[in-house]
Amino acid sequence: MRPDPDFWRGKRVLLTGHTGFKGAWLALWLQRLGAQVTGVALPPPADPNLFTLAQVDEGMDSHFCDVCNPQALAMRIRAARPDVVLHLAAQALVRPGYADPLATFGTNIMGTAHVLDALRGLPEARVALVVTTDKVYRNREWAYPYREDDPLGGHDPYSASKAAAELVTASYRDAFLAPQGVAVATARAGNVIGGGDWAQDRLLPDAVRAWEKGETLHIRRPEATRPWQHVLEPLAAYLRLAQRLWDAPSLAGPYNFGPLPHEAASVKNVIEMASGAYPASAVSYENDSDGPHEAGWLALETAHARQALGVAPRWALTTSVARTMNWYRQQHGGADARTLCLADIAAWEAQA
Repeated sequence: MRPDPDFWRGKRVLLTGHTGFKGAWLALWLQRLGAQVTGVALPPPADPNLFTLAQVDEGMDSHFCDVCNPQALAMRIRAARPDVVLHLAAQALVRPGYADPLATFGTNIMGTAHVLDALRGLPEARVALVVTTDKVYRNREWAYPYREDDPLGGHDPYSASKAAAELVTASYRDAFLAPQGVAVATARAGNVIGGGDWAQDRLLPDAVRAWEKGETLHIRRPEATRPWQHVLEPLAAYLRLAQRLWDAPSLAGPYNFGPLPHEAASVKNVIEMASGAYPASAVSYENDSDGPHEAGWLALETAHARQALGVAPRWALTTSVARTMNWYRQQHGGADARTLCLADIAAWEAQA
């Protein structure tokens, strides 16, 4: 499952969303693999942010461009002449989706359409991967994990916008890109953790912010259960999928990526694992049922990815949480963010 440097070396890769948390990690990994990376994204949304601290733009061709601007986006994509397109740019949070649903729908649906439309007639393009989310399924809170052929849905605007992005991608694949010779897939990954995420309303970043200031962390829904994984797990899966699509375009389609279904864990479980990294890690567990709707239980069936791609998680949740908290502790103590990221990537590759 370890990404193949011989494949990626010299490949022209168009990466959208490289200023975000996952995108910054992926940009660093692609640089390490020797790819020629062109990034298209909005400026980093938070301060601090991993893109700036890890100097991600130093090893790539970085452009600030909104995927909702089809003319500017198409110009950047055509200039890059990508062999592989990895589309991560998105409004990626549930609660901001409630606050601004129209912007969420615009970015996640039309932004995806703009990226795919720019590939029409582009002769160099061979592979396109659109990253969505584990929340694309019509969540009925039932006991079994969701499979790729389960119905799509979305109670909240973020989830609905990502489900719609799946339909947009399937349409572009079938109507335009597959006949053109471009293998198009979607990736549905579970909740990710890892150093360098400072977004609001994410579990471990919220914990780090509170505990570094000696404050109490307030948990709204401690029993909410998710398929948590270290950020390197889905990123490795994306790279593996792109590699396989290059030689086997018949593998195009949707894929779930995440831990084994029985390894999904509650918010409380994750916080208990993380609290050991801080000597004064006070937590207040609440039951906030008055806020906007969020799924209580969610797990993914990942058998398709294991069988078709040989993809399986390498780091257990305890390891993932420990490495995440260690990253924040070291960075807070003055360690270089880029060095910390590359060390985690090297450790993952050594174990894979």
